[in-house]
Amino acid sequence: MNFYIETVGCQMNTLDSELAAAELINAGWTQVESRKDAQLAIFNTCSVREHAEEKIYSALGRLKHWKTQKPGSLIVVMGCMAQKDKELIFRRAPCVDVVVGPGQIDQLVALVERAAATNNPQIAVSLDRFQRRDDPKAMKESFRQYDPIRMAQTRPRVFQAMTRIMFGCNKFCSYCVVPSVRGPEQSRAPKDILREIRTLADQGAKEIVLLGQTVNSYRYVEGEKVTRLVDLLVEIDKIPEVKRVRFVSAYPTDMTDDLLQAVRDLRTSTPYLHVPAQHGANSMLQRMRRHYTVEQYKDLVERIYATIPGASITSDFIVGFSGETEEEFQQTVDLVRFARFKNSYIFKYSERPGNEASRKFPDDIPEEVKKRRNNELLAVQNQVSYQGNQQFLGKTVEILVEGPSKREMKSVAQEETLYEEGQVADQTVDTMGALAHVPNITTSLEEMTASAARVSGASTQAQTVQMTGRTPCDRIVVFNGSRDMAGSFRRIKISHVGPMFLAGDLTEE
Repeated sequence: MNFYIETVGCQMNTLDSELAAAELINAGWTQVESRKDAQLAIFNTCSVREHAEEKIYSALGRLKHWKTQKPGSLIVVMGCMAQKDKELIFRRAPCVDVVVGPGQIDQLVALVERAAATNNPQIAVSLDRFQRRDDPKAMKESFRQYDPIRMAQTRPRVFQAMTRIMFGCNKFCSYCVVPSVRGPEQSRAPKDILREIRTLADQGAKEIVLLGQTVNSYRYVEGEKVTRLVDLLVEIDKIPEVKRVRFVSAYPTDMTDDLLQAVRDLRTSTPYLHVPAQHGANSMLQRMRRHYTVEQYKDLVERIYATIPGASITSDFIVGFSGETEEEFQQTVDLVRFARFKNSYIFKYSERPGNEASRKFPDDIPEEVKKRRNNELLAVQNQVSYQGNQQFLGKTVEILVEGPSKREMKSVAQEETLYEEGQVADQTVDTMGALAHVPNITTSLEEMTASAARVSGASTQAQTVQMTGRTPCDRIVVFNGSRDMAGSFRRIKISHVGPMFLAGDLTEE
């Protein structure tokens, strides 16, 4: 039997899909690349934005025809939308057979088998975090942890792997649904994390990404011993097969000096930090229930740059949150310029039922104002990114080669970002579209790499393709090379830059 998984949302969802695939393969299923070849269709969903949910429901509506044409086929909805909407999914999309929340992935195989055997819908979700305050232990345990099966074949790239070090979130930002759909904050045991990373390294993983909703809040207590993220990084650094480690996403107030020093000093830690600011005005941060001020965030930025040579910082921002004035929005623009972010993920505010903001604050910013502010902030970020990339001209950088470029793979021009429908000033978005936001930049990525090839005398034979890789500070580099370089470390001399990428030539320097 074959299965197909479609994933939207953040890196947590990407990892959940990988773990779900491993569970199914272990039970004898085969993963395929197209829904038409599958008997089991799985949608791993996101609840961060309303538009993402509506797209899933629309897709489910269309999928009933697929199911009619495939007797015995099954449809699964998993992820944050499954936890949030629960039985509502069966009512809105009667073709769905299984609903499984992110805390119940280890039950997926049993649910699918039961649905197939009984022809009855199956559901497994965690207890409601806010309705079960009478029994917090049972509620917490319902978002259960487990030691996942890890298989190299379920990862897009064998040499890159993600590991979850903690579940859930206790920050309760007013605009966010994550605490309700992902549950309370729980840190995994260090021994389990390290065992999993050693397994990944044995499978060929060279780069490890540690995941958590607020990953630097990691804290595991066993007796009198307390393990924090910095301690975990020290232990991972002792695994010789691991060459790079990064962690996302970090919460500003939990970024301690000793953690920054570890990022600077450890062999494997990379000088890249994703620290969402969300806004540049204290009044809005207070309304968002972010537990810091703009001044504290600026102090963090200065500490990062002072401690870690060559550090790059990325951020998330919400525009058009309830009551946002033009003056408050301009304070966000000012913060982007001050912090010199490598890139930022920028979202128009989307009201989500059930969180504090939906109960207390009206969604009162007109859509056209949200769009204008979104585009303005995106343009400013692209200018900042382009200016930041100028420092690499003429320099040689080491990259981990990831594979052929998106152009080489003939993908669509506009890529999905880390979050469904979030507009991003990032190195992974369509280069031509991003360049249009930056004044006086007219050279395309294709022209840059073609020029780089001419300078280096690169071969135009079929085996030479446009490849991409990442620097330790998470900048995308494009160059002309061969497909068999994927997974290797190479040195590239940078000859051209844009706001989203660096371009250059292979060198032995």
